[in-house]
Amino acid sequence: MTASIRPEAGQIAPDFTLPALITDPLTLSTLRGRNVVLYFYPKDNTPGCTTESIDFSTALADFDAANTVIVGVSRDSIKKHQNFAAKHDLTVELAADVDGEVTEAYGVWVEKKMYGKTHMGIERATFLIDAEGVIKEVWSKVKVKGHVEAVLEAARAL
Repeated sequence: MTASIRPEAGQIAPDFTLPALITDPLTLSTLRGRNVVLYFYPKDNTPGCTTESIDFSTALADFDAANTVIVGVSRDSIKKHQNFAAKHDLTVELAADVDGEVTEAYGVWVEKKMYGKTHMGIERATFLIDAEGVIKEVWSKVKVKGHVEAVLEAARAL
């Protein structure tokens, strides 16, 4: 697989259907009428991904009050998502993009370098999608600290 083009603010969010923990299967277009925070993260049970997912879970009621659904996506399996959610008391929806089609469609499957080696992986990124399915904001190369607060502020402004 190669890196793909990332959709930008103002474009319609690419639709998808994925297996998920709460609503299985989860189809993005069925969430119309509500805003959607679609956050991509590299891997279950890694430090940054765990903190981000816990932070989104902690703020779930605030997002709900802003008419916003939260969906986390990684290439981990549903079984790994189940274990991840149970271990950390996560309450956000987690979807499994095992074949990588959605990470490709959103342009977050990128070349990464670690310890001098190059490999393909998910770049931590978040898309805020409005109730009509239009991408309103994109956060790339997300730093976890303070991220959920910034996304919540943007969701409240929709």
